Amino acid sequence: MFHNKVTNVFFDLDHTLWDFDKNSANTFQKIFNEQNIDIELHDFLAVYVPANLKFWRLFREEKITKAELRYQRLKSVFDELDYPASDEVIHLLSEEYINHLSSFNALFPNTIEVLNYLRPKYKLHIITNGFQEVQERKLRNSGIYDFFDQIIDSEMAGVKKPNPIIFNLALKKADATPECSIMIGDSLEADIMGAKALGFYTIHFNANKEKKHDLSPIIYDLEEIKSFL
Repeated sequence: MFHNKVTNVFFDLDHTLWDFDKNSANTFQKIFNEQNIDIELHDFLAVYVPANLKFWRLFREEKITKAELRYQRLKSVFDELDYPASDEVIHLLSEEYINHLSSFNALFPNTIEVLNYLRPKYKLHIITNGFQEVQERKLRNSGIYDFFDQIIDSEMAGVKKPNPIIFNLALKKADATPECSIMIGDSLEADIMGAKALGFYTIHFNANKEKKHDLSPIIYDLEEIKSFL
């Protein structure tokens, strides 16, 4: 399909290689225990997971700041659950969450196997909307940092996916063209549509159980990448 044209493979990180939901849940369990937050993790996550996606979308669209993202995603959940949490507690939890998140290292099944499979044949890179210091720790602590030639994050680019500036920066740093590049990610909007607009090949890792579409090939297990590359 495109295996003989591609020389550079760009991955998203969270929800694509690094199992954000699992690591995030473990982090909240740890800090709730430490700070004596008397709330069932299951109940909290049921509200937090969609709220986090909503606030990340606002952040991606430049409608809220990093500080607002980190505060509001917690504040809104505690409000909805009618749990009394002061601003002081919310700011503390927010800091503790960032401090501990990258200490949990669950990757999606077959991540290491697929990276080992791709590395001899392609240059591998990361394009992530995450924060630089956190994303680097995730990559190092989960043991996959050394697979990647270039790691481009939204703080470095000054914009977030799907803005073309971040994709163009990634191409420049990788010394690649869109015609020889493929983007693999979980976000239809940020990863797939963003990269396709510039002429990348794309594969949608449907980790979020989105509806079927014909924008790009869809995979449900990273191992399926082997049938394309």
